[in-house]
Amino acid sequence: MTRHEATILVLGDFNEYAAQRLAGEFKTKRIARGDAALVEAEWAQDVRGIASMWEVNAKLIDTLPNLEIIGNFGVGYDAVDVKHASANNVMVTNTPDVLTEEVADTAIGLLIDTVRELSKSQIYLREGRWQKEGAYPLSKLSLRGRKVGIFGLGRIGKAVARRIDAFGLPIAYHNRRKAADVSYAYYPSLLELAEAVDTLILVAPGGAETANAVNTQVLKALGPDGVLINIGRGTLVDETALADALKSGTIAAAGLDVFANEPNVPQVLLDAPNTALLPHIASASHKTRQAMADLVIDNLISWFDTGKALTPVPETAHITSK
Repeated sequence: MTRHEATILVLGDFNEYAAQRLAGEFKTKRIARGDAALVEAEWAQDVRGIASMWEVNAKLIDTLPNLEIIGNFGVGYDAVDVKHASANNVMVTNTPDVLTEEVADTAIGLLIDTVRELSKSQIYLREGRWQKEGAYPLSKLSLRGRKVGIFGLGRIGKAVARRIDAFGLPIAYHNRRKAADVSYAYYPSLLELAEAVDTLILVAPGGAETANAVNTQVLKALGPDGVLINIGRGTLVDETALADALKSGTIAAAGLDVFANEPNVPQVLLDAPNTALLPHIASASHKTRQAMADLVIDNLISWFDTGKALTPVPETAHITSK
């Protein structure tokens, strides 16, 4: 017996803890992906909520006539057609704050790995090369003396900045608008930021507005000692331009946790000796993923119990329960 009468549509390979907790709170239906063609007419009208880590497009929204809320598993919600949801009075929620510190930790770990080649040196040791060939070569790069720019100074960006600050490195940033609560140097464009720093950390959201924001021009501005770190969205980077920049020495190195077409990573990036690559694991600890799952479900419960969401995205914050 579930506590709520509403049916929640669960999309794709959803977090298993979340799926189990959902099943205890709501009636659920599951489909393999956010494809309207997989929705069956006999239960479509019963669906009042969606729980998803994946795409929720306009066609899927239109296929569910009584849909009230979309619970997005993650801070970034560019996979949800939030404009169409808002136009149809559908609430969209995300999971801010609960993953902030974990993702910021990963950003710093990836930065240090990229600059000091920790992963590569571990492979060197495990392959027995330390015994056979002697000490691992000195890393060409260092964190010392670097100037760090952050693209996207939101919750996670500020958490990254606090950590960078502890290293004693100067910080600058670019946002759509200047942040009122920080004293870091602000640059009104990403290009100007790249020209001012040699280490660029991407924490901005995805979407059409930021697609390929890091292009050939920005990479050239970053310079031959430049290091690019991306824990935001893969779509922020023109990956062809990045591969060319890494090969030509336009920049020195890149550390990437996200890619434009996951899980498909361009072979040129896999082959590049000056990359550190992670399989989108910035928030991937049991502790943090459970907290994210709980927030997705708590949003759904709050909506159906009180008519209010706990963490609505800005575009749908005005929406009230039907």
